[in-house]
Amino acid sequence: MTMTTMPTTTTDAAAAEAAAADRLRRRYARRYVARRIGVYVAAAAAAFVCAAPFLWSMITAFKQNRDLYNPANSPFLFNRPATSDHVTYLFDRTAFVTFAWNTLWVGTLVVAITLLLGLPAAYALARLERPWAGWFGVAIFLVYLVPPTLLFLSMSRVVVELGLQDSTWSLVVVYPTITIPVSVWLLIGFLKTVPRDIEEQAMVDGYSRLSAFWRAVVPLAFPGVVAVVVFAFTLTASEYIYALSFVSPTNEKVISTGVPTELIRGDVFFWQSLQAATFLVAVPIAFVFNLFLDRFIAGFTQGAVKG
Repeated sequence: MTMTTMPTTTTDAAAAEAAAADRLRRRYARRYVARRIGVYVAAAAAAFVCAAPFLWSMITAFKQNRDLYNPANSPFLFNRPATSDHVTYLFDRTAFVTFAWNTLWVGTLVVAITLLLGLPAAYALARLERPWAGWFGVAIFLVYLVPPTLLFLSMSRVVVELGLQDSTWSLVVVYPTITIPVSVWLLIGFLKTVPRDIEEQAMVDGYSRLSAFWRAVVPLAFPGVVAVVVFAFTLTASEYIYALSFVSPTNEKVISTGVPTELIRGDVFFWQSLQAATFLVAVPIAFVFNLFLDRFIAGFTQGAVKG
């Protein structure tokens, strides 16, 4: 009797264990799916929150005035037929294209000057075997923390002495004083992640120190260079105090000052045109930023490894 029941008991126990394991797997699978769904829902909600201002600006740019005046209307829907009059007004009745061009070439020149001066300075501070190198780097960064409202009077004196008042070239001279200190501070961290052996090997192969720096070190620090380029350009494009103080002619203004001064006249706001300008400026910058997003993040995380 015992011989006939033991296999049955063993089989039942194995089946019970298999069923329990199957239930456990299903429970973990459901939890995994629920977590993944939660992550995607949270990511979609975060993306919508981040994109909502751009979407709102784009929709508002094509709304009629009567659509905005009614507070019961949804800001994300066209409650009345869309119109392109306000976008046309931005291009035909203001110097928006000139503002955008001035911003582009000023930002490009400032970025070039920042890299030309900031890279060698950061390299020297990252490689100097001196006890004061770290403190000197901190002192350079502290210059960036000085508010522009305290400096624009002295800067205006420099601009007048150079004869650059009411000229966009004054911004090319002034803006590097903002971008270079913080860029040097960032690049020091990036360059410290590059092993010394690489440039030493390059010099053994016959390169000078300058050639080894440009041909061996800079390519390895390229993610950091991209991060500095993006940071310096956005900092230049969004600056307001110096641009407002040093440039008055309409054909010399940049977007940060030209758009508000042209589209805000006393208590009259050309609201849809303002939103059109916001959208037209933000979307290309966001697109270019996303093209280099991986290198931008790699640059910041790489620069944070060593300090």
